[in-house]
Amino acid sequence: MTDPNREVLERLWPTDGVLALSAEDEHALRAEDYVLEMPQSGERLVGRDTMRALQSAYPNPPSIEIQRIDGEGDHFVVLGRSDYGGDIYYVANVVEFRDGRIARETRIYGSPFEAPAWRAPYTS
Repeated sequence: MTDPNREVLERLWPTDGVLALSAEDEHALRAEDYVLEMPQSGERLVGRDTMRALQSAYPNPPSIEIQRIDGEGDHFVVLGRSDYGGDIYYVANVVEFRDGRIARETRIYGSPFEAPAWRAPYTS
């Protein structure tokens, strides 16, 4: 049996990169008291209407390539790569559900960097 919350995430961020949800459909996936936190910038958005307003105002939304979705029940981690018009960031998104809707997200972004040479013998 497929986890219904995982299905929500797969609809929101399909691994094939083709977004199929309208803004209204996406809005409905979030709880009314939804919270989004981005610790690296100190941003905290409260309320799904606030998130929708942010999305509406966004001048050039990034493309997102989902690499992995892990978890079950009410807790998931989504790993991906975002392209903000040539600026690449990797994202780890901790997603918490309540009553079948996304209640909280914590998104942590990082820039790619060259691995130190000393680690080369240990990687594949």
